[in-house]
Amino acid sequence: MVIKNSILLIDDELDITLTIKSILEDAGFKVDSFNDPLLVLNNYKANFYDLIIIDILMPKMNGFELYIKIKEKDPKIKFCFLTASEFYYEKFRKEYSSQLVKILDKEFFIQKPIKNEDLIKYVTTIINKN
Repeated sequence: MVIKNSILLIDDELDITLTIKSILEDAGFKVDSFNDPLLVLNNYKANFYDLIIIDILMPKMNGFELYIKIKEKDPKIKFCFLTASEFYYEKFRKEYSSQLVKILDKEFFIQKPIKNEDLIKYVTTIINKN
């Protein structure tokens, strides 16, 4: 069962997950957060979240690898990626282009840092997008 405005947040940095989770919860979203991408895979529930926000650079598994594995379990889930740099977007875009054709548009990337109101607006737009 999907909880309206339910978000899964994955970032290996605890301070980032706590901050983003707090911002989004204050705006009325339900947020589950993880700092370990492997733990996400072991506990992922298909058809439960409206959106997954995932950091690109993480130990054990990068965000694009995690995206590919989750999409196998939940093909309709909406995603966006956190990145600290334009460089990483371009690097991963080239490396994973064949597997990520549908998500290579920059509109699916949130560049850190981001203003609170911009984050809320962005997340709301992605969730409501068909």
